[in-house]
Amino acid sequence: MAWVNALLQGILIGGFYALFACGLSLLFGVMGIINLAHGDLAVIAAFIALTIAPATGLPIVWSFVLVVPIFAIGGYLLQRTLLQASLDRSPFTTLLVTFGLSVVIENVVLEVFTSNGQSLNIGSLIANSFNPSTAISISYFSLVVLAIAVVVLACLQLFLSKTMTGRLIRAVADDREAAQLSGANYRHLFAIAAAIAFATVALAGMAYGMYTEFSFSSGSANLLFAFEAVVIGGIGSLWGTLVGGVVLGIAQQVGAQINPAYQILAGHLVFLAVLAIRPRGLFGVRAAT
Repeated sequence: MAWVNALLQGILIGGFYALFACGLSLLFGVMGIINLAHGDLAVIAAFIALTIAPATGLPIVWSFVLVVPIFAIGGYLLQRTLLQASLDRSPFTTLLVTFGLSVVIENVVLEVFTSNGQSLNIGSLIANSFNPSTAISISYFSLVVLAIAVVVLACLQLFLSKTMTGRLIRAVADDREAAQLSGANYRHLFAIAAAIAFATVALAGMAYGMYTEFSFSSGSANLLFAFEAVVIGGIGSLWGTLVGGVVLGIAQQVGAQINPAYQILAGHLVFLAVLAIRPRGLFGVRAAT
């Protein structure tokens, strides 16, 4: 039963990774941007929630109604200014800009909030679990996060495939020049995609802050796990991102079951194996030649 519990825990932690990764996947799939500040944005979302909740009287759980719109607006504005200017030059410039943004965010958070670890206290909600047997424990909170990840990915998929704006975003991602000739404002569409990506990373950051302690330096690990989930699932595939997160989570939990010291290593090994055997990921689309 211990192995069954490890499998279930891996699926649940995969929900966290998928929620972290969907914004990263969207930015890369639409604009070709690898956002190296992605993990740090999640951390700063948690810190903003920590500040906003007592100031407004909102419960921590409901602070997302303010934090997510703030991040969506910030993502739109950042794309129309800094990110678009770097994207017009070269993808490499964008990589350097997002790295610089990551450094700036880490140092600002360190100065404002110090290096002390913090957490978003939601009381007994984090401890409640369903125990079908003595060896199996399913956290309600982790189950909710997995459900949120599925809902977010489903909504993104429906938005991109069923709405006019979503179809325009896909058209611009496939062929920017042809979309421009058809009258599409690709800068505005890129900014909408960035707003959505920033909104999802805000949700992920708040979920992370409720789940465990975070600090100014927590972003690097979050970025790494999100990137691995995207690559394992397949770049450009939203549902692949969910599968990639679950595969990564299961690998880590199985590694921990063998030896606690192998938890992170097992995930990295699966990531490397996917790169070696199927570089485009489990559900990635083969590039046209």
